[in-house]
Amino acid sequence: MVFRPKGDLTMFEAGTYAERRERLRKQVGTGLILILGNEDSPMNYAANAYHFKQDNSFLYFFGLDTPGLAAVLDPEEGRDILFGDDIDMEDIIWMGTLPSVADRAARVGVKETMPRAKLAEVLNQARQKGRTVHFLPPYRSQAGILLQKLLGIPPDEAKAKASPSLIKAVVAQRLIKSPAEVREIEKALAVSYDMYHLAMKTAKPGVREQDIVGRIEGLAFSRANGTAFPTILTINGQILHNHGYANTLKQGRLLVIDSGAESPLHYASDITRTIPVGGKFSPKQKEIYEIVEEAHDQAIDRMKPGALYRDIHLQAAAVIASGLKDLGLMKGDVGQAVANGAHALFFPHGLGHQMGLGVHDMEDLGEDYVGYDDTIKRSAQFGLAYLRFATALKPGHVLTVEPGLYFIPALIDQWRGEGQHRDFINYDRVDTYRSFGGVRVEDNVLLTATAKGHRLLGRLIPKSVRDIEKAMAGRA
Repeated sequence: MVFRPKGDLTMFEAGTYAERRERLRKQVGTGLILILGNEDSPMNYAANAYHFKQDNSFLYFFGLDTPGLAAVLDPEEGRDILFGDDIDMEDIIWMGTLPSVADRAARVGVKETMPRAKLAEVLNQARQKGRTVHFLPPYRSQAGILLQKLLGIPPDEAKAKASPSLIKAVVAQRLIKSPAEVREIEKALAVSYDMYHLAMKTAKPGVREQDIVGRIEGLAFSRANGTAFPTILTINGQILHNHGYANTLKQGRLLVIDSGAESPLHYASDITRTIPVGGKFSPKQKEIYEIVEEAHDQAIDRMKPGALYRDIHLQAAAVIASGLKDLGLMKGDVGQAVANGAHALFFPHGLGHQMGLGVHDMEDLGEDYVGYDDTIKRSAQFGLAYLRFATALKPGHVLTVEPGLYFIPALIDQWRGEGQHRDFINYDRVDTYRSFGGVRVEDNVLLTATAKGHRLLGRLIPKSVRDIEKAMAGRA
């Protein structure tokens, strides 16, 4: 086992974790609740591991940030048990000291600890008594294999056999961010602010994408806990999630940057800006950019408790379709075009997603549990099917708002060849934009119980054409 010399940084006071666990026990009611922490993942041999990332649900309920831990909550007896092993001298020599499992448990309000080897015994005893063992869906193969050892469930069946009642209880708690959690997100956003100012000053012709990524990620690691997710940065903005940074910036291209920092306590920021290489938008770029900016701003204005995020997504799609109609790229009735999904040629993804511990908060538990419910089901329509969150907004929700407008040659050719949406799309005009790339604008929003209904989180990163050009010239 490889321990990290972090000292098991805990996020909040012990009472916070105790209260969260008490609520979870009451919501689930019966049986045992098993929550697995993550293990180290070797890069190429056991002692050379990837950067350790704790399971977010384990962090939320237990706050301990080292591998080799697991926990059981007993709703019927009101017990919480932390399972883990104290380190030996070999661990100390290579990785430094670490408090005992009992000491770490006490820091998060847990009174009872057991060696890791006792976990299977505790679970077996409960199952022999006919008690249900609730567990969350595994997203790492290590966890699937461990569940097989503990519960006899084949790894390929573990996700399907996860406990819906436990998933729903965890989601219900974690959806509503406390003021302390919001402060953590804003710490990450303060780092994002500086990352984007640095990127805007660096994005000049002849600079490599990799150079900018290195600089902004270096800033994130120097100021926070690194990046919240692999940085998306490309002059090929029509590629929504690029995985390489091999291009050299060229005058006249747009650069899409979608990045986030992670606070020391693992809360994420997630910001996107689209900027012109060399510092000036062309008239054509400005027209497309301002359509996306308008969709972004109107969507945020509509965010308030009770509003359906699906409706806000569709309204943003209508803004984009209307703007494209003004430019001659779309035609016909805008409402019908959106209802039929014609806008998705240009806007093929959802408007946003939940944020918190992890940039796509709780999607490891199942996206439909987080963003849908018994009254709102996921659409099968292309584009709308990718909306990650659709239900009613509530105070305490933190979401991204990230409309985009893209010209994807392969998708254009497919739709045109199939004759799709010819009543709404002017394909001849669209062809003149084939090399345009894409535009996306994204900010993070907290739903509030105030009259306004929402608050934009963090300091506003330059977003308008004027402010971006000013920042890129070093005048912001």
